[in-house]
Amino acid sequence: MVLAGKVFLVRENYEIDTLAEKLKSFRIETETSVEGKEFKLVSEITDLGVGKGSLEGKFSFDSVFVVPHRGESVPVPRTYEAPFSFGMYKDRMFLTVYDKKNRANNIANEMSKAVFMSLGQVVEARIDPETLRKFHEANFDDTKVIFYSDVDLPNITKLSLYGAELGNTSLYTDYLTHGKLWYIVFKSREYGYVFGLTRNCILTGFSKMELSEFKNFVGSQVLPLIA
Repeated sequence: MVLAGKVFLVRENYEIDTLAEKLKSFRIETETSVEGKEFKLVSEITDLGVGKGSLEGKFSFDSVFVVPHRGESVPVPRTYEAPFSFGMYKDRMFLTVYDKKNRANNIANEMSKAVFMSLGQVVEARIDPETLRKFHEANFDDTKVIFYSDVDLPNITKLSLYGAELGNTSLYTDYLTHGKLWYIVFKSREYGYVFGLTRNCILTGFSKMELSEFKNFVGSQVLPLIA
């Protein structure tokens, strides 16, 4: 199963115990009507665990989707669960949400409101283009896909390369004169797994692995890259 996640920067550092205290009481209940049926939707944080310099848990939330059934639209409630972790790297605090981009963004916003009572305190983490380039070039032989952004060619917004040994091609160097690395898919030499990484820290684990291994990759390989 493909694993996904996204890393966010917490603009104000908190003591882990204080953070846990703020999050453990988080629970929001809303009522909604879908196709004439009433539903109570709950968002809450569960399974909080405090470690040395880290805090982990699950963010669960309800949603209602509509499925067709013999000519009728039937609303079906569903509960989603997304693991998350707060941790420090050097003097900065990061939040990683282990879910797809859009849900991770929504959860990060809810975390910001729960802890800081406002949006904008949990923001996207960013990797500088030059840092991503150096990281890629340290894994030349293991990069499978490259996307470039900020392309200066008229009517072209993105360039991409697919294949083996992409860093050793003349196109790789040529494209760098027209754009900046945005996304790479590579095989980690340290972990032996295939990962995808964007400059705004959206992560994909394409190989079969445990979530714990994915978390270790984030902590050891991704956080040191963030500007």
